[in-house]
Amino acid sequence: MITLRVIVDQMIAPVPGGIGRYTEELTRALIASAPLNCEVEGIVSASQPEQYAAIEAALPGLAGLYKTALPRRELAAAWQLGVTTSPGPGMIHAPGLMAPLRRHDRVNDHTQVAVTVHDVLAWTHPEALTPTTVAWTKARMKRARKHADAIVVPSHAVAAQLAEIVNLGDRVRVIGGAVGTGFRLPSNSSATELLATALDLPSEYIVTVGTLEPRKGVTALITALGLPGAPDLPLIVVGPDTWGEVDLGSVAEEAGLTPGRVRAMPALTDEELAVVIARANVLVVPSLEEGFALPIIQGFHLGTPVVHSDAPALLEAGGDAGLVVEREDAAGYPERLAEAITRVLTDRALVQRLRIYGGDRAKAFSWRDSAERVWQLHADL
Repeated sequence: MITLRVIVDQMIAPVPGGIGRYTEELTRALIASAPLNCEVEGIVSASQPEQYAAIEAALPGLAGLYKTALPRRELAAAWQLGVTTSPGPGMIHAPGLMAPLRRHDRVNDHTQVAVTVHDVLAWTHPEALTPTTVAWTKARMKRARKHADAIVVPSHAVAAQLAEIVNLGDRVRVIGGAVGTGFRLPSNSSATELLATALDLPSEYIVTVGTLEPRKGVTALITALGLPGAPDLPLIVVGPDTWGEVDLGSVAEEAGLTPGRVRAMPALTDEELAVVIARANVLVVPSLEEGFALPIIQGFHLGTPVVHSDAPALLEAGGDAGLVVEREDAAGYPERLAEAITRVLTDRALVQRLRIYGGDRAKAFSWRDSAERVWQLHADL
């Protein structure tokens, strides 16, 4: 029996975040798509019994769960120093940069380790992260350059950026993600209406996903809605109300928007998020840089027309299925966003085309496909 061991520790981190969700979805798909005579085990730091149980409940079919002797913080430090506490030789797949990386003989010891780099923000936008996270990421990347057998990235855009930062030779593989298995509308229209009412959704609105972090472009979008002639619709921001000392109310006020027109909706369930995006007139993704374009794919999946920037990762995911807005000339970016949104809200033929193309484009992303490519990656090493 061939065993692929996946580091699932992020699933029980204090804040699992996007990597935690990615870990769960990918590992579940790896289990479901395991080739004949292959199985999947998990690797997790020393934790509480209920946390082990939560992982096993979320990942039915997991062949085993290797529990290290060290808690998460100590395990990360040990792995950074090259001290490994893992099951031994074999295939290890890390959904992030936290992995037991040290010198090994892939041929004779039958040991191989693949890590995942979701973005290069530590180099391009360090202000978006804590100083500790920036330092940790750069240190782990140095170790990955020396000892990782493969580096997975979510898009060709990240692969190109990473190539300018560190020389990884031919070890980089592009394997994207997909919408979560729980990201779907309720089972019937009545349940959808009830949930929309509970969420107090307007009859018409614009939706975006992100924070006020400058890289996300949400401020530019709010500014766009305050311009003369811009669409007079509410904006729902799926994310927190504040970023640092900045809050949505202040940004909206500066843009000349009436109080309450911009509303934050943090901490939504996958089903709630699906309803919010599905019922929107348009989903706007104004990010200046991303590693992967999940909100765009979510919009395509639900048939919501999408307006997005020309950031490389967004162009890559969107293909011809979204309406693209150029980021250059920052002063003019809000005006171009407003124009694009107006087109979607007034051009029925355009909306129909975007929905058709979006539906086709959504089919290009599935966790099954991602998992099969991970299995092939390890088979080729």
